[in-house]
Amino acid sequence: MTTAQSFRSSGHGSLSRVGVAVCHGFTGSPVSMRGWSEYLAEQGFAVNMPLLAGHGTTWQDLSRTPWEHWYRDFEAAYLELAARCDTVFVAGMSMGGALSLRVAAHHPVAGVAVVNPGLTFDDNRAKYSGFLKHIIKSVPAIGDDIKRPGVSEGAYTRTPVAAVHELSQLFSDTISLLPKVTAPTLVFRSTVDHVVPDSSVEVIKANIGTADLEVVPLTNSYHVATMDHDAEQIFAQSSEFFRRHAHAV
Repeated sequence: MTTAQSFRSSGHGSLSRVGVAVCHGFTGSPVSMRGWSEYLAEQGFAVNMPLLAGHGTTWQDLSRTPWEHWYRDFEAAYLELAARCDTVFVAGMSMGGALSLRVAAHHPVAGVAVVNPGLTFDDNRAKYSGFLKHIIKSVPAIGDDIKRPGVSEGAYTRTPVAAVHELSQLFSDTISLLPKVTAPTLVFRSTVDHVVPDSSVEVIKANIGTADLEVVPLTNSYHVATMDHDAEQIFAQSSEFFRRHAHAV
């Protein structure tokens, strides 16, 4: 199993002053994003991928973590890069996509690249999570929605209902901020995703402030596309996107 620890790279060559802050998803860890982060680092980008609060330990830890702490950790990763780079992008998957968009609403990012970003729920019970968390502590895991056989992101084996309530608040807050996201945005969207519904991308299309929005279909991956058959496409296209908008082609 690839390590669940955070990942940093100082960058090298002509891209050393171009940073990418990378964010993993809900109940997961940097395992799901390490391949992407390492690819960008090898290209020369400065990369900062944190382990978000409440993740990489136990689901019980996550159940006690407010969503503001997830955002705090990712915003800190962005700010660390911004302090030493001329240009900084944000990239995330699932909940990491929501956090990336939220950073882009508050800071002058050069661009946003997200994979199956989460802003809405597939399960209607999520809207009652604030009530249900007092009755049910956890529900079955949402991790490892991966088409490629034998691959695991190492997500929690249970999903804490209290954390789902926090996630719903993050989603609502981020949707309200989408008009403030004016940076170029690249969205990778799996045609089959058993975790995040299509309504999530539709919300982005309807509300985002940028006119430079591209949605790229992924036809051979499920939700955790960064570890699936289309991973190489994500890595290459995002790298080109970052280079283009950093004027470093």
